[in-house]
Amino acid sequence: MLGGCLTATAAEVNWFFTPRHGPWMDTAPQCGNSAQVYTPEILMQARLLVGAATAEKLKITTAESCTGGLVAGALTEIAGSSAVFGQGFVTYSNTAKMKALGVPASLLEGFGAVSEPVARAMAEGALSAARADVAVAITGIAGPGGGSADKPVGLVHFAGARAGRSIVHRVELFGDLGRSAVRMASVGVALEMLAAMLEQK
Repeated sequence: MLGGCLTATAAEVNWFFTPRHGPWMDTAPQCGNSAQVYTPEILMQARLLVGAATAEKLKITTAESCTGGLVAGALTEIAGSSAVFGQGFVTYSNTAKMKALGVPASLLEGFGAVSEPVARAMAEGALSAARADVAVAITGIAGPGGGSADKPVGLVHFAGARAGRSIVHRVELFGDLGRSAVRMASVGVALEMLAAMLEQK
């Protein structure tokens, strides 16, 4: 029981146990109101994205590691998103990446989970598994631990895929902003990439 709630969402639990590092965490989320987890800007991105996908009759999917479903959560905050979003994948472990998305073990062993090749494979796997038209994949190190000299905290790899098109890769070095801030910044980038995929003709 958190703050008088009989149940708590993952986002609400994260708020209670994570230091606040950004304006989206200025106030605690109320029971059943997960929209308060996201900034108005992110919700607007999601709303425009759902509208564009609906107009183009395109299906979206997500493959998330460090964001743990936050991108899917932002999309499904929007009424009518079920018309374009059927499923997403939270593949936090290497085993999940292999089983759910078909990421080859050789990529995980050779490059590590946080890498361009794995992000690309995640996007491709999600597109195929969900039978979607557009996919975004996110894999990174949100912190506070887990970083190294080669792969510091705040490193996030993204990949965007659209059926019949080349996969697009993007990498961000957000820095050690705090776990919540890195994750939420990653959500914004992922939504941007999905929007770019939808604009491809």
